[in-house]
Amino acid sequence: MSGSEVLAAAMVGLGLALVGVGILSRFRSRTESLADILDLPYGERDVAIEPVSETRSPLLTDTIQLASKMVDQFDERGSLQTKLERARLPIRSGEFVVVTICVALVLALVLSAVTEQWLFGLAAAVATPFVAKAYLTRRIEKRRKAFEEQLPEALSVIASSLSAGHTFLRSIQMLCEESQPPMSEEFQRVVSETRLGGGVVDALDRMARRLDIKDLIWVVQAIRIQQQVGGKLADLLHTLADFIRAREDIRREVNVLTAEGRISAWVLTALPVFIMLSIQVTNPAYLQPFFQGWGLLVLGVTAASVLTGFFIIRRMVQIEV
Repeated sequence: MSGSEVLAAAMVGLGLALVGVGILSRFRSRTESLADILDLPYGERDVAIEPVSETRSPLLTDTIQLASKMVDQFDERGSLQTKLERARLPIRSGEFVVVTICVALVLALVLSAVTEQWLFGLAAAVATPFVAKAYLTRRIEKRRKAFEEQLPEALSVIASSLSAGHTFLRSIQMLCEESQPPMSEEFQRVVSETRLGGGVVDALDRMARRLDIKDLIWVVQAIRIQQQVGGKLADLLHTLADFIRAREDIRREVNVLTAEGRISAWVLTALPVFIMLSIQVTNPAYLQPFFQGWGLLVLGVTAASVLTGFFIIRRMVQIEV
């Protein structure tokens, strides 16, 4: 394959990727503009409504609507939309599916052109949805871990505010002003739901279920019990903060002890793929026997064994605390 053909394929893939990034950036800016309008008190200042009132092209709208209908049919429980909400991605499930399909097509075209083998393009297209799902899971886990690390200090701040004479809701508002995301984002949503007429504990319970954090669920249950039986809420929150802080120390120790296994799983899985792609690009004739006859079976068995080893190692180092 000549250098000009490789450059052309790379430029096409880069152009399609930039188009996808532009679409996502536009969606995000419109979502942020709408959030600014909704959060502003009435009459505070004029806000331009053009950024959120623009209409999309008919082709893009029809494509997203079709993808949304397919997602609704195959995902009746709305698990994809729930994951997008937990990951705090400002797109809907249909938009996420469209972006994933576009990325799969771009990767398939680029790899097929670079390696001169359609099998690599097919493998990239098949693997893209799983990579997208892994990206969502990784983003959710990263956000959940950040929240768990901030939770003990947040409970201590709320307890100190209660001891100073503030109300529970006011203490949460002060926490939103002093803390960093994701803690401030989630508790700000609790404050917003309370302003709409809901109860504070009910809003906290919805936040705990949405984030799916066991420590936070226990905290909400303890607060609900305290409201029924009475007692000092500040002392209860201090006790919970000490308990959760001890659990967080154990989690960090477990992560340190299992770091080598987790890294080994990723390295041992990515190394064969990287070597195969490198050989295919530098010397395509060397791997040609693998793409015909029994070679395809050997590649399938090899891929299955690599994935099996990856999941076994991940299972061994996954320790719940």
